[in-house]
Amino acid sequence: MKKTATFTSPEPMDHLGQQLAQVLTQASGELPHDLSQRLRVARQQALAVRKPEPTAHLQMATQTSGMTLTDPPTEGLGLWSVLGSALPLLALLAGLVTVQWLDRQQTVSELAEIDTALLVDDLPPAAYSDPGFVQFLRQTGDEAARQD
Repeated sequence: MKKTATFTSPEPMDHLGQQLAQVLTQASGELPHDLSQRLRVARQQALAVRKPEPTAHLQMATQTSGMTLTDPPTEGLGLWSVLGSALPLLALLAGLVTVQWLDRQQTVSELAEIDTALLVDDLPPAAYSDPGFVQFLRQTGDEAARQD
């Protein structure tokens, strides 16, 4: 399979440009001196800012092992590029699942401590409806854990 070069020579455009330059050059002899000088300065300024032309060695496609020198490097979806893209996403997903699991374990552990304290202690029923009761249980649970 033959691949075309990336930089193809725009021959029809060059030919049209050369014809236009010939017509303008022939008509420039009839122009006044000051106008021709202004055109010369404008031409020099245009040439100073033009884009550089592609070099000839890039236009020629040299075949080496099925690839041309003008072809861009292949950036296909190979195995390593897919793994390199998917691995950080999998690590992020595993981290999020782990954080959620640890948070759930901590919540379950706190609720189990409160339930244990409720079942072990003999408290009047009014203590269960007290808004500061849960806070009291947490403080006493923290103090007991520090003493152990």
